[in-house]
Amino acid sequence: MFKEELSLVPHLPGCYLMKNSDDNVIYVGKSKNLKNRLTSYFRQTHTGKTAMLVKDIDHFEYIVTSSELEALLLEINLIKKYNPRYNILLRDDKTYPYIELTNEKVPRLIVVRNPNIKKNKSRKLFGPYPNVTAARNTVEMINRLYPLRKCRTYQKKECLYYHIGECLGYCNRNVDEEVITKMKNEIISFLNGNSSIITDKLKEKMEFYSEKMQYEKALEYKQLLDNVNITLEKQKVELDDNVNRDVVGYYTKSNYLSVQILFIRGGKLLDRKRDIFPMVDTPEEELVTYLSHFYDKHQIKPKEVLTPDIVDNSILEEAFDLKFITPIKGQKKKMVALANENAKIYFEEQMTTLVKNEEKTKKAMDELSNLLGIKNLSRIELFDNSNLFGSFNVSGMVVFIDGKPAKNEYRKFKITNDKNDDYNTMREVLYRRYFRVLKDKLPRPDLIIVDGGLGQLHVAREVLEQLHMNINTAGLKKDDKHSTSELLAKDPIQVINIDKKSDLFLLLTKMQDEVHNYTISYHKQIRSKGALASILDNIEGIGETRKNKLLKKYKTISKMKQASLEELKEILPTEVAINFYEFLKNYDLNDHKNS
Repeated sequence: MFKEELSLVPHLPGCYLMKNSDDNVIYVGKSKNLKNRLTSYFRQTHTGKTAMLVKDIDHFEYIVTSSELEALLLEINLIKKYNPRYNILLRDDKTYPYIELTNEKVPRLIVVRNPNIKKNKSRKLFGPYPNVTAARNTVEMINRLYPLRKCRTYQKKECLYYHIGECLGYCNRNVDEEVITKMKNEIISFLNGNSSIITDKLKEKMEFYSEKMQYEKALEYKQLLDNVNITLEKQKVELDDNVNRDVVGYYTKSNYLSVQILFIRGGKLLDRKRDIFPMVDTPEEELVTYLSHFYDKHQIKPKEVLTPDIVDNSILEEAFDLKFITPIKGQKKKMVALANENAKIYFEEQMTTLVKNEEKTKKAMDELSNLLGIKNLSRIELFDNSNLFGSFNVSGMVVFIDGKPAKNEYRKFKITNDKNDDYNTMREVLYRRYFRVLKDKLPRPDLIIVDGGLGQLHVAREVLEQLHMNINTAGLKKDDKHSTSELLAKDPIQVINIDKKSDLFLLLTKMQDEVHNYTISYHKQIRSKGALASILDNIEGIGETRKNKLLKKYKTISKMKQASLEELKEILPTEVAINFYEFLKNYDLNDHKNS
C-alpha cells in the first residue's frame, strides 16, 4: 500500500496529515524521521485505533520542517485547525480554573478561567485546578476564615457577610490597610503551600466557638480541620524545597495510554490531571504530544516538570521555555514512580468500563452506518429549536464525533424570525450553518440529524439542495411522553424502527437529549436577558443607548440591584439614576426569577 508515495518521502523531520476518501484530515502526526514513521503505518500489523486509522486512510500529505521543534509547534497548530477525528486526546479544548486574589484595594478571592496574564502580569494566580470543585471548596474555606470583600461592587449598607463576621464592612467603613495586607500575605502563603496558616486559623475558630459554648459552630470548624489534616496527610511529599513542579507519569497496556500529572505547589500535592485514551502513534510520541498540548493551553507554569524516561525533554524545553527533567535517582525519581503508579491504578480502575463503552459506541455507530448506508460515518451534527409563544427564538447545534460529544464545537443561534414557526426557524439555522461551512471551508458532517418529524426533515433537505451540498440527513421524532420513538431517513423517506434495548437506540437518545438540553439552556439564558431588557424599556429616561450600556455592564437585574447610586450615575443622568435606583430597591427578585 502506498509503495510509490512512500518511496518519495524524505528521512527528515516534519508533520504528516492522513486523509480519507472525502479529502478530510483524519489524523495529524509529527516525526523526526517522516519516512520511517509513515512507512510504519503501512508495513506493519496494527490493532485497535491504529488499525481503524490505517483502514480509513485514502492518501496522505506531509510538511518537512527544519527541526523537531518546528514539527511539534506545527502539529499543535494543524490539530487546532483541522480537529482530526483520530487526534482524540486533543479534542477536548477546555481550560482549567485558577484561584485569583484580585489586585484591588480590598481584594476578593475568586475562581477564574482563561486568565490573560499577558495584559496584567501583576495578577495573583494559583493553580491550575483540574478539579473545579476543589478550587471552589478552597475559596469557600478561605472566605469563611478571612473577612475579605465578598461582593463584586460596593453596597450602600452592610450585607449578610458583615453581620456573620465574614466581611469587615468595606462599603461604609475605613479598614486599616495593615489588616488587609496581613490577610493577603497569609492567603498567598497558604496557596503557595504553607498549610499551617490555615490549620492554626481553624483551631483558633474552633476553640473560640467552643469557649462561647456554640458547639455546633465549633463542630463545623473541627470537621473542616479534620478534612484539611486528612488531605495534607494524603498529599505529603518528601521534598521541602517549596519548588512549584509538575510530575508526569504514564502507563500503557492493550494499546491504551494512561497519563497522570501531579501538581505540587509549595511541597504539597495540590491536584492532578489524568486521562486514558487509545493510541494511534507510539507511546513516546503520544505522551510528548499530550504534554505539548497541555502546556500550550496554560499560561501559569511551574518552575520545573519531572518526566519519565520516554519523554524527549529537550524539544519540550525549547518549545515552552520550561525546565523538563527526567530524574535518575533520589526522591524526585520516586515522585515520578508515584505518578506512574497512579497512572497504572487509574488505568486498572477505568479500563473495564472504558473498553465496554468504546465497544458499545462503536457497535452503535457501525449499526447506524449500515442502516443509513453511510460509509465512514464519523461526524454527526444535530439541531433543535426552542421558543416561548413565538418569543426568544433560538436553536442549538451539538456535534458528536465517533459517537462522543465534541463540546468545543457546539454552536448557538439566535433566530431573527420572532414567530412560532418551527419550519422557518429550522430553515434559517441550517442555511446559516451550512452557508458558513461552505464559505469558511469548515469540516462537513457525514450526517445531519434534526430534532423533529417529517416537516423538519424536508426543510433540511431543501436547504442543502439550495446550497448544492450533498450531506446525509435524518430526523429524530419523539412520542407524547417526549421519548425518542422514530428515526426518519433515506430517500424516499422511511420510518426506521430501532430496538429500544439496543446500543444504537441508547446512543440516539443520548444525542437527542444532549441537543435538547443544550438548546433549552441557551433559551433560558436569552429569555432571562429578554426579560431584563423588557424591564428597562419601562423606565422613563432609559432609551435604547442607555439600556444597552446597562445590559453590557450588569447583564442581570440582581447585579443592577447591587450597584451604588454613584455607579448608576456613570451611565444615567442624575435624576434618571435616582429614579432607577429607587425602582431597583423596591424590585422583588422573587417575583421575577428569570431576570
